[in-house]
Amino acid sequence: MFDLVIKDAEIHDGAGSAPVHGDLGVTGGRIMAVGGKLGAAKETVKADGLALAPGIIDGHTHYDAQITWDPFVDPSPALGVTTAILGNCGFTIAPCKPADRDLTMRHLTHVEGMSLDALRAGITWGFESFPQYLDMLQKQGVGPNVACFAGHSAIRTFVMGEDATERTATDDEVAAMRRHVREAMAAGAVGFATSTAEAHNGEGGTPMPSRLADDREMRALVRAMGESGRGVYMLTKGSKTTIPYLEELAVEAGRPVVIAALFHSNTNPTAAFTWLEQVNAARARGHELVAQTSCCPLSMDFTFKSPYLFESMQAWKPAMAAHDPEALKKVYRDKGWRDSVRRELAASRGRLVFNSEWDKLFVVETAKPENRALEGIPLAEVAAKAGKDPLDCILDFALSEDLDTQFVAQLLHNDETAVGRILADPDTHISLSDAGAHLTFFCDAGFGLHLLGHWSRELGVLDLPQAVHRLTGQPAKLFGLRDRGLLREGHAADLMLFDPATVARGPKRRAHDLPAGAARLTTSAVGLHGVWVNGARVADAGGFCADPASRPGEVIRAFGS
Repeated sequence: MFDLVIKDAEIHDGAGSAPVHGDLGVTGGRIMAVGGKLGAAKETVKADGLALAPGIIDGHTHYDAQITWDPFVDPSPALGVTTAILGNCGFTIAPCKPADRDLTMRHLTHVEGMSLDALRAGITWGFESFPQYLDMLQKQGVGPNVACFAGHSAIRTFVMGEDATERTATDDEVAAMRRHVREAMAAGAVGFATSTAEAHNGEGGTPMPSRLADDREMRALVRAMGESGRGVYMLTKGSKTTIPYLEELAVEAGRPVVIAALFHSNTNPTAAFTWLEQVNAARARGHELVAQTSCCPLSMDFTFKSPYLFESMQAWKPAMAAHDPEALKKVYRDKGWRDSVRRELAASRGRLVFNSEWDKLFVVETAKPENRALEGIPLAEVAAKAGKDPLDCILDFALSEDLDTQFVAQLLHNDETAVGRILADPDTHISLSDAGAHLTFFCDAGFGLHLLGHWSRELGVLDLPQAVHRLTGQPAKLFGLRDRGLLREGHAADLMLFDPATVARGPKRRAHDLPAGAARLTTSAVGLHGVWVNGARVADAGGFCADPASRPGEVIRAFGS
């Protein structure tokens, strides 16, 4: 007798094969039979022709802090995610000395848009080293399966303290960092992650530690990862880090290199395709470079208390260094500072997070009732009616509302023809949810449902078997997730049951349920009827349904080649 049988399903195996109609049986958290008609089970679920697929593997999350207080990492499991990869960009919380905890949290507040109050109230610091972090997660239990990168910025801070954001490392410090990378790989890290992206700044606008690494340090740490004979090198690429350089690192380490973040920009429309061509040329030479992209337009909700989309600009540094609201307002009022921002916007158009597309920036919610008529209006139109330069207009308006005005910017990846070309490339890694980070700005944790609904059903860019494959079997192979990502006998019963005719991500909504009552954006699934992690049901048609104490996930510490 099976523990679970899902009957009469359209079975998508995760390999891109044509679906087959039949039943699937599970015992002991493993798939025991696929297809045909199966017999008795302790629990039977009637699919009635719905699609059954492996659970989604989210390859780019930032749940490192949240998982310590929320083992189910809400909302991902209720959006079809059964495995999450943590520690992307190198922004982990382990290793971390007790003396560096507050510094680490303050950096995360800026670089990943996390609430400092929530982090201080929520993080369980039952660890110091990276192996101890994995041990702690394993002991407390996890809702979905998780795999964790060893994070460059955390390792650099552990070795160098506050100097990590100030200077290059000495030879002895690089040697110490290498030891930490080796230790993390031996303990079960999925790889080594870092960032050179100019937008990645910590407290006060200081660069995140990994951005201070020179070539000597970067090569040494990637080679240290590769010594294990496994692992993925993940990098969020800055403008000065070239694809040929990353190909060199892939050759030296003998390991795959995952490169984020491949977004299409309307103001620099050829850049993404040049990048993709270079990646594919490296692959043709036998070097495994993988471009990580998104299937969601990058939009961002923000106020001018923390306008992340502007913070990659050098001219914005004085605003980031302002340590209280009145000091920040003084910067915003300064004409000389505004002029420097205008000059950089003009000179760097097409290379920034925000590229002066004022027609794609909107007022979402005003603080004063008399301004409600402006909600939903593009900033370009608001500025034109006021007879002002758009930058002056938005800053003056925000100041008039004590910086409480909510705006939204449609930043990148909003040309569907161009984005469709990127998604159709069979070797791009579709991910970049950033789940767990930027919680007040956006929520893309439902990216997989958006791919299945919008890009597959509505636009036909990928057929359904291929869309499922890109979310399941493909990332499982990339990250070396053994016995996951496919509906095969003996594989883990990570499952997702959905209606292809309706599947989608729901509208975003704001909740105030983080530690210390901090706010976040979240969303619900549409057309999702069931999610199972290792055979245990965690979501049904009504959303999350697991016993919070059950925690059926696995902390994955062993990987394929």
